[in-house]
Amino acid sequence: MDQISRKVNQWIDSGKDPRSAHWQGGLEEMLNLFTPHVEPGKLTPVGPLAEADIPVFKAALEAVDLSPDLIAAFLPPTVAGAVIPPDSAEELLRIDEKEPSYKIMIARPGKELRIVCAEISDRAAKPGADIFEGGALLGTYDFPSQEVCLSELTKLIRAHAWKKDNWSREDHERYTLNWFERSMDLSRGDLGVEESRSFFHSPTLIKSNRVDALFLLIHELLIRRFSEPKDPLGNAAASIRAITDKTLRSRRAEDLASQAVLQFLNHIRQLELMKFDELSNAENERCKVETTRTIRKVTDTLAR
Repeated sequence: MDQISRKVNQWIDSGKDPRSAHWQGGLEEMLNLFTPHVEPGKLTPVGPLAEADIPVFKAALEAVDLSPDLIAAFLPPTVAGAVIPPDSAEELLRIDEKEPSYKIMIARPGKELRIVCAEISDRAAKPGADIFEGGALLGTYDFPSQEVCLSELTKLIRAHAWKKDNWSREDHERYTLNWFERSMDLSRGDLGVEESRSFFHSPTLIKSNRVDALFLLIHELLIRRFSEPKDPLGNAAASIRAITDKTLRSRRAEDLASQAVLQFLNHIRQLELMKFDELSNAENERCKVETTRTIRKVTDTLAR
């Protein structure tokens, strides 16, 4: 008997409803498959996305704000269609098996794993979410449409899954970087964010100021992108690292670093994440210094 089966039996022996116990056990088995491929704090597709899936994923990405410890998986129909509650738990069935299902699964680690399983398909009879912990159904939320479901999902997640304890500096940094990356990817300057947890919005969290916080974000996201082979910046960085001539490698690295930093700054200006015309003279001078310093730091990392 595997660990999950033992947990399910223990839940049932302790008086939990067998239907919710078995369903949570099945969800945990799915999560065990997904977790190695999911970065905490980021909503990640766990199967290939067809063209029709991309708008749904983008809508979910816009809507869902995660604390940095949460495991969050987006399940397209090819995967979500196989994630079906037991026949005995019809009340947990939200979509007809013939319709394309889109699910979001979120897990909060801890002594007892808490799982939020949301059905967000616009073809669902009951879009909504169910929350499980310790083999029990803690709550269920039904919504009239996909749009309402997505708009309410962050409130639900913050209430029932977000990390409530004190956050470390690393937590604040990862949360802020994940929000910033979503903003850049979606070209949205109005994504929901918990400003008291974001060091960009509250620089005192990292004993900083808004200009330095901005350039820390730019640097960290560029370093992340340079390490991702599937990202265009990652491809460009790999090509530069392959250059054996040190002088040429350094020159190409500086070109890429300069282009990337300036593009990010321009994007930030267009999205109005920071209103540069409202900066003081001292802050404008600091921006110039930090632009040069960030380009240099990124260049050194690439040319290493």
